[in-house]
Amino acid sequence: MMTALGDPTRQMIFERLSDGPIPVGELARDLPVSRPAVSQHLKVLKDVGLVLDRRQGTRRLYQVDPAGLAILRTYLDQFWDRSLAAFQAAAENEEHKR
Repeated sequence: MMTALGDPTRQMIFERLSDGPIPVGELARDLPVSRPAVSQHLKVLKDVGLVLDRRQGTRRLYQVDPAGLAILRTYLDQFWDRSLAAFQAAAENEEHKR
């Protein structure tokens, strides 16, 4: 999931999708890559569970998958909790050394 967001174009796409559902054509219009490239990036995001799509008439709308976003949020929260606990332990260890 994190690897998928490591690409700057996918980050831009993901951020645009956070505003709500949007068709691939509108996404491609505002990005420095072709429409087929946007479709490939959307496939990667969809495969890792960050994006979902639905048909609306003749087009497909893409949006952030709330379930995938919740998983990402949980991961980041746990990462920060561990990082802050490690920082606190290191600071306390330095204090005891003095």
